[in-house]
Amino acid sequence: MLHTDFSGVDVHLPADVLGSALERAANAHNLLVSGSGPGSEWLGWRSMLDSPNDALLERLDRLAMEIREEADVLVCVGIGGSYLGADAVITALAPAFRSHGVEVIFAGHHLSGAYLASLVRHLEGKSVYVNVISKSGTTLEPALTFRVLRAFVERSFSNPEERIVATTSRDSGALQHLAADQGYRQFAIPDDVGGRFSVLTPVGLLPIAVAGGDIRSLYYGAVSMHSNSGRVPAETADGLPTAAAYAARRIALYELGYKTEILATMVPELARLGAWWQQLFGESEGKEGKGLFPAVCTFTTDLHSLGQFIQDGDKSVLETFLTVEATSDALTIPESDDNLDGLNYLAGRTFSDVNRAAFEGTREAHISGGTPVIHLTLARQTEEHLGALIYFFEHAVATGAYMLGVNPFDQPGVEAYKKGMLTRLEKE
Repeated sequence: MLHTDFSGVDVHLPADVLGSALERAANAHNLLVSGSGPGSEWLGWRSMLDSPNDALLERLDRLAMEIREEADVLVCVGIGGSYLGADAVITALAPAFRSHGVEVIFAGHHLSGAYLASLVRHLEGKSVYVNVISKSGTTLEPALTFRVLRAFVERSFSNPEERIVATTSRDSGALQHLAADQGYRQFAIPDDVGGRFSVLTPVGLLPIAVAGGDIRSLYYGAVSMHSNSGRVPAETADGLPTAAAYAARRIALYELGYKTEILATMVPELARLGAWWQQLFGESEGKEGKGLFPAVCTFTTDLHSLGQFIQDGDKSVLETFLTVEATSDALTIPESDDNLDGLNYLAGRTFSDVNRAAFEGTREAHISGGTPVIHLTLARQTEEHLGALIYFFEHAVATGAYMLGVNPFDQPGVEAYKKGMLTRLEKE
């Protein structure tokens, strides 16, 4: 389902350094699976996979079917983990240009009034549902956006209570109280699951289902990877699960002076998965002056902007490539009568062939230029495989954070910006 190749990074790690990192990763992995590490009250993203809630998946699918039948647009209101996971999976699965189906739009993740006004104009005359996603209902960006969209729904439709769905805390918080008062349909965010780990809860599953994704396959792909994560003997030559082996190498390189990790993909549809990964790793590891800075590149596009730096710049970057083994890209390159570009030698080959050659050449060049390279390969770009990848990254980041000695599940720095912003607004 997911293949890992560490050969391009192990050449940069002395045997004693790698051995020590693997031992520490094993200890961190055991902290995670035993629930004895810091923040263990936030491990619902693991425990929920032990006993899949098929009734919840069915309920989500039923509502998604209703929305697909009744709506032109679903607007999902949320910020951070309340939208990034769903956006990642939908983008990975959907064709780049859709001519049918419900349009899924994400809003409430910034403070642009111009964007929001344009969105409301876009919604006029359409059949609209709104899914507002927030544990508290008081986070500034989605709360202000929901005020505007709630007013739009209430003035545009005779049944606003049927068109607004609240994904929120089970029995507390401003949004939960509003939903109960107004009669909105509700889905609960588990109390023990933080936002950036919530894509496999109703937070992500409802929008994904509305977009036509098979949420059961997505969920059970994660279940499969979760089951393997605690298996002994483990599935790598290191004696560790793949997620912990990945964490070990990332942290070993960090401690050798590599301060930035680039998640690079040759598949444009996976770029939004990179945005979800960026939040997951940035918020989980980046505290107490520690952690790799997570950056995302989409190749070959970014080879024409950042490729020079990765190849010849400061050697503080490690690169994790994410590729897909089997693709549906069968588009072939046509022959040109004039051959002015000199590329007729590629006629008849698929773009996938060329993209694969670009990846292999890039990987070889970066390794030879001194950049450590980890290679992750998804067998296919399907719901099942994406679910497995989501869990892989979640397990890896928790393991890596424990190796760094930080709590993977809090985000004190985010609270600092909110405090500063709200202080200024209250003064004004």
